[in-house]
Amino acid sequence: MKISTKGRYALRLLLDLAENQGDGFVALKDIAARQDISKKYLEQIVAILNNPEILRTNRGFQGGYRLAKEPKDYTVGDILRITEGGLAPVSCLDSSPNLCPRAESCKTLPVWEGLNKVINEYLDSITLQDIIDANNENSKYDYVI
Repeated sequence: MKISTKGRYALRLLLDLAENQGDGFVALKDIAARQDISKKYLEQIVAILNNPEILRTNRGFQGGYRLAKEPKDYTVGDILRITEGGLAPVSCLDSSPNLCPRAESCKTLPVWEGLNKVINEYLDSITLQDIIDANNENSKYDYVI
């Protein structure tokens, strides 16, 4: 499994909004500049994330985007599932129940199910707030002499 730039950039976009949510609505051009991602590409990602449960939008002079919920309520797993369409390491695990005609006799299926479980549990255990906190924890020991 490989996470696309769309998934990675969506995570960075939402993380940027989480870090700057005290500023109210954040303009996409500001996020693009901070994250070094083209505004045009961010517009494509916002279109995927444009859901009232994920983003709030405001048009006009002070327009922009902000998170619909607290950073602790967004998991990396949820963000990647929205942008990537799923996290299954093999296609037969994309649907539940498993529709593969070989599922009953597949000797390797338990390997893929185990990997799928580990991937999902790990990514669902990390929130935007966890990432912010980890970065703040690391930066408090950042001394310049």
